[in-house]
Amino acid sequence: MIQAIDINKTYRVGKIEIAAVQGISFEIKEGEFVSITGPSGSGKSTLMHILGCLDRPTSGKLFLDDLEVGKLKDNALAEIRNKKIGFVFQQFNLLSRSTALRNVELPLTYAGVNRRERAERARVALERVEMAHRLYHRPNELSGGERQRVTIARALVTNPSLILADEPTGNLDSKTGEGILDLFQKLHHEGHTLVVVTHERYVSGHTERIIYLKDGLIEQDERRN
Repeated sequence: MIQAIDINKTYRVGKIEIAAVQGISFEIKEGEFVSITGPSGSGKSTLMHILGCLDRPTSGKLFLDDLEVGKLKDNALAEIRNKKIGFVFQQFNLLSRSTALRNVELPLTYAGVNRRERAERARVALERVEMAHRLYHRPNELSGGERQRVTIARALVTNPSLILADEPTGNLDSKTGEGILDLFQKLHHEGHTLVVVTHERYVSGHTERIIYLKDGLIEQDERRN
């Protein structure tokens, strides 16, 4: 599924070089539920952007489904993001004037799927996250937990190889957050590959494997099951 080989990412600020990620290597197999955690400045956000094909490593190789993605051109990376990766963001990133159904359809619109199929697939995705009763509600008519469920449905609608979640409970209270993590557990048991980037200990406690980062390095790779 994912293979990272000696991944480095260096940023230049003026004359100073900052090594955000330093020689990281790991594999994530299909169907795994993994969290990447660590304190602020540990490199987890940088690593998330690289895994999500939102940024390129300075050096090293990244494979997704046996395809080396680190050196692909921008349009090829965009296609990878649309077809192979489902994103779940802390800030939800929903279109405020569009219904839940239309928000979930959006990746399919970019992929050129016809209107009837888009609507059907979006409806099924919303049913999977228990939001069938909110198809025509706009984000401002939904609770934070409901908005996050719409975001997860949007991530699922393209049937991606990987679901990548960035602080998915960061804007939710603890009870609502637990509901979202229970949904992730359900998706994991259905066979989805999930990677959650978080600094919350209770979030990483729901995953079967925890990769701890510190100062841009893997400090520990713990398999819990």
